[in-house]
Amino acid sequence: MNINNKFIITINRELGSGGRTVGRKLAEKLGVEYFDKAVIKALEERYNLTAEQIEHLKGQETGWWAEFKRKMTFSEAEYDLNQTNIETEDVFRAETQILKALAKENSCVIAGRTAFYMFRDHPNHLSILIQASIPCRMARVAREQNMSKEEARLTIDKVDRMRENYVREFTGTSRYDTRNYQLVINMDEINEDAAVDLIIAYIRSMAA
Repeated sequence: MNINNKFIITINRELGSGGRTVGRKLAEKLGVEYFDKAVIKALEERYNLTAEQIEHLKGQETGWWAEFKRKMTFSEAEYDLNQTNIETEDVFRAETQILKALAKENSCVIAGRTAFYMFRDHPNHLSILIQASIPCRMARVAREQNMSKEEARLTIDKVDRMRENYVREFTGTSRYDTRNYQLVINMDEINEDAAVDLIIAYIRSMAA
């Protein structure tokens, strides 16, 4: 991957691994946009926008996009706990269209369950999986959501099942299949900033 040309970095992450924070920090360090499922859902629900309308609005100097991003304050666990379990082919198709519209003009970092699949044929794409052990994930979810560790474990198990079922249904592969990624990071002994530095070092090594 060459960051001197238009690129897409996709991040698949386990709940409680810190992957969403890694994605945000990576996008900030690279000076590009960051998108995830929470952003897509909010665009659909809050503004009732199609992919074409989003692309049109982003291109206007109205401050709309900056204002929208400023209001996006979802945490990873908060969003996953509040989302519905209703997933349909229409939802998958709409999310695909919106993500591709958002990524059409500019480089970006996308965190999501199937972004690695949506952009698998992009000529300048890096696919990353962010993981952590169950104890580390439990501790993070419990801390961020003010839960007991037992409640956090139940939440993690539920979200893991939901995400895996979704990926299998709409991509025919497993989100845990490492052949879908160029880089897999375990977060047990590093923080988000270290993970970002690792990713950037990997990108530089690819361009060398």
